[in-house]
Amino acid sequence: MRTKTQHILEKGSGRINEDTLFIGDDIFGVFDGATSLDNALYDGTKTGGMLASSIACSVFSTNCHPLVDLAITANRSIHKKMQLHGVDCSARERLWSTSAAVVRISEGGIEWLQTGDAFILLIYNDHTYKLLSEKEDHDFPTLSAWKQIAAKSVLPIHEALKERLRQTRRGMNRSYGVLNGEKEAEAFLKTGLESSSGVKDIILATDGLSMPVEKPEKEKNFDLFVERYLRFGLEGLKDHIREIEKEDPRCIRYPRFKCHDDIAAISIQPLH
Repeated sequence: MRTKTQHILEKGSGRINEDTLFIGDDIFGVFDGATSLDNALYDGTKTGGMLASSIACSVFSTNCHPLVDLAITANRSIHKKMQLHGVDCSARERLWSTSAAVVRISEGGIEWLQTGDAFILLIYNDHTYKLLSEKEDHDFPTLSAWKQIAAKSVLPIHEALKERLRQTRRGMNRSYGVLNGEKEAEAFLKTGLESSSGVKDIILATDGLSMPVEKPEKEKNFDLFVERYLRFGLEGLKDHIREIEKEDPRCIRYPRFKCHDDIAAISIQPLH
C-alpha cells in the first residue's frame, strides 16, 4: 500500500535527543529512550536511553521478521550491549530502556506493536479515532504528587520526588513494559492487526508530543490532541504544544519532568 508521511525528530530540554525514528517502505517506528537514573554516559557522550532507542530502531528497521520477533531481538540486543559496557544489570535503575511504537502497513491491514509510553493513534475519515493499546499512565502517581508539591517545595521537584521516581523506574516490566534487556519485557509487548478501512491518518509518537494537562490523568484523553492535529497538522501541533510548555518553564501548571521532552513522531496517510 502506498503512503504519504511527515515526521518530526526534535530534542527537548535535555542535553541530547534520546528519541529515534525510522521510515521504511511499509514499516515505521518511533522509540523513546529513558535516561538511567545514574546519569551515566557511554562512549563519552551517549546516555543509556539514547543507546537503547538507537539499538531498537536499528533492529526494527531491518523489517525481516514479525514485529514481535523484532521486539524480542531488539530487547536481547540491548542486554548484550549493556553487558559489553559493563552495566550492572542487577541495579535495575541503571538499565538502559526504550519505549517503542511500530506499524507495518500492507493491503492486509495495519500490523502494530507498542510498549512503554510511545503511542499509536488511528484517525478515521469521520474524524473519530482509536488509540491502540489503551493503558494507565505509569507516571500518574508521580505527576499527581508533583502537582501537589510543585508550588510550595523549597527543593527542586526532582529532588523532592527522588525516591518516588526510583520506585516508578523499578516498575519496569513489573507493572509497565519497556525494552530494557530483561526477559520479562516480552510479556508486556502489545500487538495486533487493524483494518486500514476508513483510516485517514496513523500517528506514531513518543510522549513528548502529548498535550500538556493541568490535572494528571490515569488514562490520557486524546480528544484535544486529535482536534489540534486535524486543525494544525503534525508540525503545527508540535509548535502548539511547545508554546504551551514555554509559558510554564518550571512545570508547575502542567506537571511534567522537563520543560520540553524529546519528540519523535510520524504521521502516515494510507493512499487507498
